[in-house]
Amino acid sequence: MKPAAWHIAFIAVMVLYFTGMALQNDTLQFFFKPLLVSTLLGMFISETAGVASPFKKWIAGALVCSVAGDTLLMFANNNERYFILGLVAFLIAHVFYILCFHFIKVKASIPGKWYAAIIVGVYYFFMMSFLLPHLGALKIPVLVYGIVISFMLLLAMLLYDLPDQVAARTILTGAIFFVVSDSVLAINKFYHPAAWGGWAIMSTYVLAQWLLTRGMIRYIRQEERL
Repeated sequence: MKPAAWHIAFIAVMVLYFTGMALQNDTLQFFFKPLLVSTLLGMFISETAGVASPFKKWIAGALVCSVAGDTLLMFANNNERYFILGLVAFLIAHVFYILCFHFIKVKASIPGKWYAAIIVGVYYFFMMSFLLPHLGALKIPVLVYGIVISFMLLLAMLLYDLPDQVAARTILTGAIFFVVSDSVLAINKFYHPAAWGGWAIMSTYVLAQWLLTRGMIRYIRQEERL
C-alpha cells in the first residue's frame, strides 16, 4: 500500500474504534483496537521504504510489541495474567523506543541534562508513591514499568536538542502523551475507575503512537538527506 492509503486506513480504523467506544460495542472495539497501531506500522514501513537507517528496526519492534500489548490487554478483565503479559509487551516496546532514542542521542552528540532527570524523577516518585498502596501483588511489575517509561520520556526530552525541531517536538509530545495515557490507565485500574477513563487512556495513547511514528518517519527521512 502507498503511504496515502495507510493514512486513510489509520483514520478509518480510528473512527471505527472510537465509534465502538461511543456505542459501547465490544465487537467493534475488539476487532479494531489491534489495527490502530498495525496501520501505523504499515505507514512507518511504507514511508521509510528504501531508506537505510539503523533506527527503523527499533521503531518497528516498538510498534509490533504495542500491537501485542493492545491485543493482550483486551483480555485483561477476564484474567489478570493477560494484564501482566500486556504490561510486559509494552515494557519491551518502551525498551525499543529507549534504544532508538539513545542511539539518536549518541549520534547527535546530545549531552545529558540534570534538570530533565529531576523533572522525570519527581514525576516517577509522586506517581509511584500515590499508586503504591493500591498495587497489591503487581507492585514490582508496575514499579519496573514506571522506571522504563520514565527513562523513555527522559531520552525524548533530551532529543529536544535535535537540529530538526519539528521531529524533536513531535517525538517529545508523543512521549508525553504516552506517559499521560499510562498514568491514567494505572490510576483507573488501581485507584479509582472513572467513567471517562477509557476515553482519556485511548485518545492519548493513539495520539502518542501517531506522534512517535510521525516524528521518527520525519527524522529517518531527514537523516537520509544529510
